[in-house]
Amino acid sequence: MAAPMRRTLQVLHRLTCSSLTNAEASLDLRHPVPLSIPVRTKKRYFIPPAVGMKSKMEENIEAKIRAAGVVVKQEYMERPINISCTAGVYDAYIPPEGDARLSTLSKEGLKQRTEQIRQSAASQLAIRKIKGHDSLFKTKEFAEQAQEIFIEAHNALTQFNKAKLHSLVTERCYPEMTRGNRYKTIHWRFIESLEPPKVVQARCPDMVSKDNLYGQVTVRMHSKQTLAIYDRFGRLMLGCEEHPKDVLEYLVFERHLVNPYGCWRLHGKIVPSWAPAKDPVIKTVMIPGPKLRPEDELDAVNLQVPKPAAVQWYK
Repeated sequence: MAAPMRRTLQVLHRLTCSSLTNAEASLDLRHPVPLSIPVRTKKRYFIPPAVGMKSKMEENIEAKIRAAGVVVKQEYMERPINISCTAGVYDAYIPPEGDARLSTLSKEGLKQRTEQIRQSAASQLAIRKIKGHDSLFKTKEFAEQAQEIFIEAHNALTQFNKAKLHSLVTERCYPEMTRGNRYKTIHWRFIESLEPPKVVQARCPDMVSKDNLYGQVTVRMHSKQTLAIYDRFGRLMLGCEEHPKDVLEYLVFERHLVNPYGCWRLHGKIVPSWAPAKDPVIKTVMIPGPKLRPEDELDAVNLQVPKPAAVQWYK
């Protein structure tokens, strides 16, 4: 810091002496000579590096750190995992085609019934594992409990009660239920159960280790419900509140068996390939009006602009 100040003072001294000499000469020659003394008006705290030095510094920085004896930890790109629930449905149940329409007394209904009995061996083994961690588990009582969880979860969804919804659905099911519902109004109502709910499949998958077990139980529900979804403008997008529909659903409930404080939560839904297509979603589209100049008014333009509320578009 002292060396630059010394150089600056030397330059000022030389310039001052030269200007005084010129001033004396001007007195003799009677020609005025301007006296100029450089003054530092702004201090530069940052001096930009030379061209090409930045890339060289970045290349040599790791070598300098190693030469200094500093140990640099290696950075790993890790993805966080959640062990409170699994990432999907293990060995998903395949619903028989024509379920809830075929009678068990018919030929095709008897075939479906015998096939279900053959595939129930794995479910019985999984139920034994579940009972080993949950002694109060019973298939008949659990089906009714699962229906209550399903109703409470959908009521919490219509009320946007996030805290209660997190306690009723898993972390994998929560984004699937709430995605796209931020600016919508949902009216859902459970009217009655057409058939008593029943457990159709049970599985016990593990994750990370063999001792970390999860219980997944698939419950068949045949009920009557009403659903109506309104957009942010209050216009009906899907369903109807007055006309109930018969709904056949295969719901998967999961519990972390190793966790003593774990509880059964809604984990997902199985949609069969033979299920009918969903109703189209009605969307409101606004038709832009005429372009006005700054001096024009909307009343002065002789155009019939259609109302945006009367225009509907099917997705």
